[in-house]
Amino acid sequence: MAGPKRPGHPRHKNSIRTEDSFTKPRDIERHSKLPYFLRMHGSITPRMLVPLGFIGLWATLITCISEFVYELVVSEILLTVLGFVVGLGISFRTSSAYERYVDGRKFWAQLSQTSRDLARHIWIHVDERHDADAELGKADLLGKVTALNLILAFAVSLKHRLRFEPYAQYEDLEQLIAHLSTFAGDAFDPETSEMKPKTSWKRGGEYLGLTFAESNPRKAIKRSKKNLGHLPLEILTYLSAYVNETVKGGQLSSGVQEAMVMANLASLNEVIAGTERVLNTPLPIAYSIAISQITWVYVIMLPFQLWHALRWITIPGTIVGAYIILGIAAIGREIENPFGRDENDLPLDKFCDGLEDELNVMASKKAPRMEDFIRSEDNSIMFDSSYPSLALKSTEDIRAGLRARTNIRAGSQRGTGGHVNGEKADFEIGDIDG
Repeated sequence: MAGPKRPGHPRHKNSIRTEDSFTKPRDIERHSKLPYFLRMHGSITPRMLVPLGFIGLWATLITCISEFVYELVVSEILLTVLGFVVGLGISFRTSSAYERYVDGRKFWAQLSQTSRDLARHIWIHVDERHDADAELGKADLLGKVTALNLILAFAVSLKHRLRFEPYAQYEDLEQLIAHLSTFAGDAFDPETSEMKPKTSWKRGGEYLGLTFAESNPRKAIKRSKKNLGHLPLEILTYLSAYVNETVKGGQLSSGVQEAMVMANLASLNEVIAGTERVLNTPLPIAYSIAISQITWVYVIMLPFQLWHALRWITIPGTIVGAYIILGIAAIGREIENPFGRDENDLPLDKFCDGLEDELNVMASKKAPRMEDFIRSEDNSIMFDSSYPSLALKSTEDIRAGLRARTNIRAGSQRGTGGHVNGEKADFEIGDIDG
């Protein structure tokens, strides 16, 4: 099946590359032998460096004033009350974000399952009319391959749409849909569509989680001067048109098969709606602001409440407490949108690559016929007897062999060596082999 080439990186399977530590999203196929508490790739620690630096300076200031000037002490009751509220807020924030993450994974799993099912129905059940006309059969074959390409294009285009990449001129997508007339393809303008490369300062700021360094993810959409359309939906329309032509041409011989194919197309449309719901309905901004403010008030108040008991240990104690509280809140913010390019987001590129490989495998062989694999001499049906040898037996002998296989299996599981209720199975393997 035609498709864009993916760059390979041949290397020893145990080699370690520096760029693997900065891959976004994290490569789930890479194995690390480091214990979890020492891993940095995928950790929230880099994004905590600036907040923890500020908290460390703040705790040092409050500690020095309390030690040398005037004791700045607050009752520990405030710590208890605020801690309860902060715990509820962070729990709500994290559980809501993880629920969205799980929903995103469920919808993509539905996409993978439906894509495989639709591709299988097209490849097996859509007839190739080689017997009627060689050229017509060839056209049917190429049409089926094109349909499989469109299934892959649907997944890839949805991935880009969920990442606010609205055009069709991407390396992994352009070749798949260059023959289609789409709004996204027509809207591409090199002057306004090309994104400038990020500077080292901007990349560093994003790595440290500085909000002022983050670009508007919808920048490409806002800069477009033309209607961008809805590329996944347009591709789905072309797939529907293909199915309609196969039905008109009588290539789908059963109404059940036609119904299954149409159900698959409807399921892909459900995936669009579900993923867009996850993407476009984040936690209400009022909750996010309130939880952030409450969390920071709690962390800022920590040194006032810890100094009386810990003295100079207040500084590292405040930093540790801030890391725990702010870190969990930051994880919730990161996984709230599971379709982005953060380390812990869903590896959509890997999912699309895996789907492409599966469709390539399916299309690499012609649709199998029953006689090709059932009547084969390699088809060992029972007792090491192949189909041709069993075909010479009578139906009664074959059924007797099936009963004997059941009895032998039951006897071996009970430890009777093929004896059932004290009696040896009355069917011998030789009865089959002749």
